[in-house]
Amino acid sequence: MNSNLAYQEDFVAKRREEVIDGKLVMMSPRPRWNHVSVASNIYGIFRDYLKGKKCTPIADGFDLYLDEKNRFVPDFMVVCDPDKIKSNGVHGAPDLVVEVLSPSTAKNDKTHKKDAYARCGVREYWLVSPHEKSIEVYLNNGTEFVLHNIYVLHESWELAQMSEEERAAVVTHFKCSLFDGLDIPLEDIFYRTF
Repeated sequence: MNSNLAYQEDFVAKRREEVIDGKLVMMSPRPRWNHVSVASNIYGIFRDYLKGKKCTPIADGFDLYLDEKNRFVPDFMVVCDPDKIKSNGVHGAPDLVVEVLSPSTAKNDKTHKKDAYARCGVREYWLVSPHEKSIEVYLNNGTEFVLHNIYVLHESWELAQMSEEERAAVVTHFKCSLFDGLDIPLEDIFYRTF
């Protein structure tokens, strides 16, 4: 670790932690650019769409008290019950949770946290990979998440190698199951990423 005291104090102050199945788990204190960009883009899409509507989009950094053994800090969530939003965090299951995958958190996002979100009643869950430029969308069937679809933003060089029929079949937009009127371009989610 850097011996600079100011750096060490800053590191400790910015350290983030979650409680997963009753165990304290340290989160990565400084996400990479693609992580920040994707989370911000998703927030912006939902902020614009939900303005003036009942549901509230919540950006990264706000605590989620899912149950007595699980306190998470999702990268993005939508809460449609305003009574769940308190000054110190969301208390109870959001309607939508998005986790942007990082090497240090991906395993928990895909296993323990995913299971806890499903068990507590989150209706839709996204796992977003900035590296793969993909989004796995899971829907809750009442007891667990079921993979609904995987959406991938193809690079221009990939599209150039496809046949005309393959290009025509490429999905470039998708919908969140919670909001019929919200059309989400994959390009907007991965805007300004490497």
